[in-house]
Amino acid sequence: MRNILQELCDIRRKDAREREKSAPLSDVLRKIDGLPAPRDFAGAFRGDGIHVIAELKKASPSEGLIREDFRPAELARELEDAGAAALSVLCEPHRFLGDEKYLRAARETADLPILYKDFLTTRYQVAEARAAGADCVLLIAAALDDARLADLNDAAHSFGMAALVETHDADEIGRAVALGCEIIGVNCRDLRDFRTDTALLAGLMGLIPDRHVRIAESGMHTAQAIREARAAGADGFLVGTALMRAPRPGRKLRELTVQS
Repeated sequence: MRNILQELCDIRRKDAREREKSAPLSDVLRKIDGLPAPRDFAGAFRGDGIHVIAELKKASPSEGLIREDFRPAELARELEDAGAAALSVLCEPHRFLGDEKYLRAARETADLPILYKDFLTTRYQVAEARAAGADCVLLIAAALDDARLADLNDAAHSFGMAALVETHDADEIGRAVALGCEIIGVNCRDLRDFRTDTALLAGLMGLIPDRHVRIAESGMHTAQAIREARAAGADGFLVGTALMRAPRPGRKLRELTVQS
């Protein structure tokens, strides 16, 4: 079976090695020193209400081009005004057509905490995410062994960032819990082949102890899907495609977060 996740991790690691030749880690750390403190990503999911991470995503391997008129600054402002708890910005350029400049544009426009979404496997990449202005990084359990996952989680915390550790099955959840990862996501999409099954949430979300922040990812296209994920135990909901395909993403976000 073709493993899309492995392909993306390999090419992004190669990209990072090339960037490091001209911008060594010492240069990246100097950029970080001049930045304001990261915003509290975990805190975005405390309290009442439906807490959505609104994702700015231009394209994906499974969907192709999602939003041709992709203006990250305007989207960030609109989604913040519509009640998003946090933002996620795709920075992977090859299959998602992302770019760090999109995160910087969102950072300049919105006051929300921002997740840097890419396929990270090295400390250098984590440092780059912080230098770009991220408050949280995505760490994919399926792409990292325990030692590397713990190391990158520690690296994020050393820069004052949070880490959203993404899982897809009971074994990965167990690993994340055992390593003490604070924010654990259950991705309904299998990143090896990009198939989505929201029924996974009912069996998996309850495996994450209450002391963790629990995020439901992928397949959150309707208010009903979010209500079901919430009933399964999710504290937050990452929504991308449904918002980016909507002519008015802010209006769509309000529709998704209607409580009944």
